[in-house]
Amino acid sequence: MPRVVTGRFRGAVLQAPEGDKTRPTTDKVKEALFSIIQADVPDSEFLDLFAGSGQIGIEALSRGAKRVTLVERSGQASAVIAKNISKIRMDRSDEIRVHKKSVAQALELLGQAGEKFDIIFMDPPYRDVPLRLDEAAKLINEFQMLAEGGMLIVEHDKDCEMPEEINGLKRVRSCSYGITVITFFKE
Repeated sequence: MPRVVTGRFRGAVLQAPEGDKTRPTTDKVKEALFSIIQADVPDSEFLDLFAGSGQIGIEALSRGAKRVTLVERSGQASAVIAKNISKIRMDRSDEIRVHKKSVAQALELLGQAGEKFDIIFMDPPYRDVPLRLDEAAKLINEFQMLAEGGMLIVEHDKDCEMPEEINGLKRVRSCSYGITVITFFKE
């Protein structure tokens, strides 16, 4: 079971969707990710694509993000997200929003509304990473959704080759944790 590592919801044990359709980020990878971005999270607008259980966005909120937006299309995973948000008693807060849509639909909606994000995290099914990254990067670029100095972070497996540049975003760093890699892109 995923848990909140630190911050105002520290220690909260979150639910994860059953079955093998989602793959929660391990605590080791989550701790490493937030160690890298810890200075960027407070007061940030944080977007979590392919949110699964919502644990990455909830961790960001726990660590001081101003607002978190979770995007998850699956009905089962969205129900788990709702339970996790209720568990941390944020179900009546405007600090966290959930869009039960495909990533493309949500990015288009958010982009048309002129929303900007300091951190965009995406953890699609590993087999779909190249396609989903390309699709998301096009929309992020088209709607200029990254705030100045913002970053796109992609979780993927070690066998997935990340491009040096994609739709105006340059790869700036990759960190490996066993079979999992986190790659960072900036404008």
